[in-house]
Amino acid sequence: MPRVNVVIPVLNEEAGLPACLDTLLAFLPTALAGWDARVVVADNGSTDGTLALAQRYASEHPGRVAATHLPMRGRGRALRKAWMESDADVVCYMDVDLSTDLDALAALVGAVGPGGGYHVATGSRLARGARTTRSFKREVISRVYNLLIKALLWTRFSDAQCGFKALSREAAHTLLPVVRDEAWFFDTELLVIAEKRGFKVRDIPVAWREDPDSRVKIVKTVLEDLRGLARLRFGGIPHVSPPPLT
Repeated sequence: MPRVNVVIPVLNEEAGLPACLDTLLAFLPTALAGWDARVVVADNGSTDGTLALAQRYASEHPGRVAATHLPMRGRGRALRKAWMESDADVVCYMDVDLSTDLDALAALVGAVGPGGGYHVATGSRLARGARTTRSFKREVISRVYNLLIKALLWTRFSDAQCGFKALSREAAHTLLPVVRDEAWFFDTELLVIAEKRGFKVRDIPVAWREDPDSRVKIVKTVLEDLRGLARLRFGGIPHVSPPPLT
């Protein structure tokens, strides 16, 4: 039975984590029938009871939930640790608020699993067939950002920052050592390097709704993303070769 680790990066999510875990524990056995699925809570720098809560779930659901911890903050840093430590056939992640409809999870995982034909799969809120519910401001920022990526780097993927991605184990262990960002630009950098170096990347349209309690600091994130794009555009794309597809 192939294995998949579903990673949930968290920072001070004591209030929202139980609903996320309860939903996934009920959903995964049916949605990913034929897979050995484990949820990995990747805590990065929480100062509330998030880590203790994740550890309690791990003790109550052995083999189905695990917890990992980093004292430093950074979503990219948390994903790097959880994915590099994993020996699952597929590693993926989603946001703790489950903004992306879980109905797309089977397609996401299947695309990079055995016989799926892709190294990387990414949820897209901008691809044809996607459905989104979000503020006008967030919609404009997202579309402009993704157009900027295409203009600077000539990429084909449609949505860099959707918090819904999966990689084969081999692709993750090949790409992660050359991805430098440890925060929000991590997603964009991962996709740019993968596509530019010949990894097969699949866009999967998703249904997505904006979380009104989002912790993302838009201005700070946009500035960091622009710096990251400039680094890739003028500093060059790291050289790495895609592994054989299974």
